[in-house]
Amino acid sequence: MGKKVKKEVEPPPKDVFDPLLIESKTAATVVLMLNSPEEEVLAKACDALYKFASKGDENKVTLLGLGAVEHLYKLISHEDPIVRRNAIMVFGIMASNHDVKKLLRELDVTNSLISQLAPEEDVVIHEFATLCLAHMAVEYTTKVQIFEQGGLEPLIRLLGSPDPDVKKNSVECIYLLVQDFQSRAAVRALNVIPPLLELLKSEYPVIQLLALKTLEVISKDGETRIILGENKGLDCLLKILETNEFSDLHVEALAVLGNCLEDVHTLQLIQQTGGLKKLLSFVGISTVPDIQKNAAKAITRAAYDSENRKILNEEEVEKCLINLLEIDNDGVKVAASQAISAMCENLASKRVFGLQGIPQLVQLLSSDNEEVKEAAVTALANLTAASPSNASAVAEAEGIEPLVNTLNAQRDGAIANAATVLTNLSMQEPFRVNIQSCGIMSALAELLHSTNSQVQSKAAFAVAAFGCDADARAELRNAGGLRPLIELLHSKNEEVRRNVCWAVTVCASDELTAVELCRLGALDILEEINLSTGRKNNFSEAALEKLLDNNLSQKYSRMGYLSSSNIITDGFYDCGQIKPGMKFLSLEELSMQELTDRRAIIFINAKPQEDVLAVEEKAQDSSYEQTILSPSITRKCSREKARKGKGKKEEEKMKEVTEVISKVHDEINLEKSHWLPPPDFILLDYINDATKTILPLTTTREQVVALAQFVADKMGGPIERDKLHDFGWELHISEIEFELKCNVVPIGKVKKGTFYHRALLFKVIADRIGIGCSLVRGEYNRAWNEVKLVDESPQGIAGLLLPPQEYIVDLTFEPGFLMKQGSAEADRYKRI
Repeated sequence: MGKKVKKEVEPPPKDVFDPLLIESKTAATVVLMLNSPEEEVLAKACDALYKFASKGDENKVTLLGLGAVEHLYKLISHEDPIVRRNAIMVFGIMASNHDVKKLLRELDVTNSLISQLAPEEDVVIHEFATLCLAHMAVEYTTKVQIFEQGGLEPLIRLLGSPDPDVKKNSVECIYLLVQDFQSRAAVRALNVIPPLLELLKSEYPVIQLLALKTLEVISKDGETRIILGENKGLDCLLKILETNEFSDLHVEALAVLGNCLEDVHTLQLIQQTGGLKKLLSFVGISTVPDIQKNAAKAITRAAYDSENRKILNEEEVEKCLINLLEIDNDGVKVAASQAISAMCENLASKRVFGLQGIPQLVQLLSSDNEEVKEAAVTALANLTAASPSNASAVAEAEGIEPLVNTLNAQRDGAIANAATVLTNLSMQEPFRVNIQSCGIMSALAELLHSTNSQVQSKAAFAVAAFGCDADARAELRNAGGLRPLIELLHSKNEEVRRNVCWAVTVCASDELTAVELCRLGALDILEEINLSTGRKNNFSEAALEKLLDNNLSQKYSRMGYLSSSNIITDGFYDCGQIKPGMKFLSLEELSMQELTDRRAIIFINAKPQEDVLAVEEKAQDSSYEQTILSPSITRKCSREKARKGKGKKEEEKMKEVTEVISKVHDEINLEKSHWLPPPDFILLDYINDATKTILPLTTTREQVVALAQFVADKMGGPIERDKLHDFGWELHISEIEFELKCNVVPIGKVKKGTFYHRALLFKVIADRIGIGCSLVRGEYNRAWNEVKLVDESPQGIAGLLLPPQEYIVDLTFEPGFLMKQGSAEADRYKRI
């Protein structure tokens, strides 16, 4: 039930009514009196309810439960002005309660309240109607209702009311309404700026504060800022900053000015009147962190425009920001660092910060505050971008170690930007070596596991920057960084894929890393990417090409082509054209397979004898249990080879190597051994002979012809076209495989070779003696070599340099015969 009225006690407790002239015992009775037809009863009842509700939220809830709101709603439009006034007073005081506001929204009282804001209405009605609207405007739905029902215009008009409470409630309501962009545009059209500026002169700080907060919100709009300038609003704001007694308004005034700085025109205006210098001076002498922080944020927003950056640089804003870095407040340090990042777009500012600000930023990298650390390293990333001098300044400030440590920060932004700074420093070799000594590749290997695309991208780019060094690539391999790098090729982020492709391109610079990348599936993924028009890019194509260029066995197997720049080295093997989707096996894996009737794998290993002995000694001194060449056999082979000397016949050498290889395959324990391919001493002799007899020839043409004849002689001599099928090379190869009990055959063992054997041998020897040639695989066991030769000058035109012509070298029918590329005879050689 309701509370009883006590007439004697002063002041009355909050749960009782003040005395009524009429008899009433409970709140419920007073609420029932709101149904009276008598205006005096209604007025007195409303007055009593107002006083009751004013004494606490509990009383408001009581009245809500008694249904007072519904009765009062009917009375706010009553004909009698006193009844109407008193009813609105109760609404105004009760609307602060959440549950009451909810019911008021359901009753849709806003339209009735707005109608009470007419100029002819009583000031008290204006006060409590605006108070009620201000309470309700906290909710978004009510904002929309007030806007749609035309509430802004009367509210703006009431900013000029003589009553300070009306002004305060009206400006508070407008402040809440302009949080919505529609209302911001509407108040501009209703010319809200002049009355708001007038409120800045109020003797009541709360009104001044609300006016500034409203100006801060609406000045985010460019057109509003222009109107603000036209109405001399900037002068008003600067005067507030210059007045010490308005210190409680400085933060908000600075926030409005900060918005104004975004416009070039406004910034120029402030500069011309000396206001910008005053503003920076004010920030410099202020000791209030919020002012310092907001000033730095304002500079950041202004610096997004190039013309603004130029103006700020002219006013030496850099000094102000550098000083803010020294302030013992993390929020100020963050804001100052962010402003420095924005100002770095101006080259003059970038040079200034490089001379003065970098040591302070490096110190902030050791901050315990992760946000400070992120802001500082982001500023360093911008400062060192395309600036070797600033990169040197970071190194001189001993920034390398804290930068590497920042790679372990908690915030992804800090990690990504630390990787960027280190990448910028790596452009200078001394710094790159220093960074590598800190274990950068191991740290980057960890970052490649990140789920943040920005970290992934920057880490991959850093791998590309440091991967140019062989030791760094080895560190990345040992740290297990290649696998996550390859997995990122599947990323849906274009920048991540591009940077990973670039990293793969760089890391594939040595054969060891290239082979490992291929083993991890990089080739298959890159081929898939390059088949997609949406995912393919120049970097993915370059990565695939570089990967294959340093893994020539796989390149030839997949592409069927080796260019003149693809130099075949020891360890190369030709296992034929691999089918799409099939795994490319290593030479060791192929050597472990049982003997089959499939095509033999031809491998190249022309290591000199002393290299083989060195491998043997290493095996004896290490923990290897057994090598492919057993020590006893190797020593025996070495002694016999030294005794027989250079005059040994080729047939005897071939027999000796056959015995060595055969015994090796019998003795090897494949599960426990460190596998090494057997040496091909016959191939080594071929190369030595070609070096002595062919290399001294005066022209490349003569060398090509002589080498073609040499290769043909070692591979069974010329073959007549009509007797090609009787040559019997297949049986010869099968006999070698059976003899070796292995599908892997050294090329030196092949004495009856067909097109692809001859073309491979020609390419191997040509690469060793410096003859540029390519190797091309055709169909039906065809393969050929292409060379570029310069023809002689036409007769009578001495000294004319002709462009080189491409020729196909005949190694089979007329060894040494050169056929121009595209000619009928060249096409016939490829097909027949």
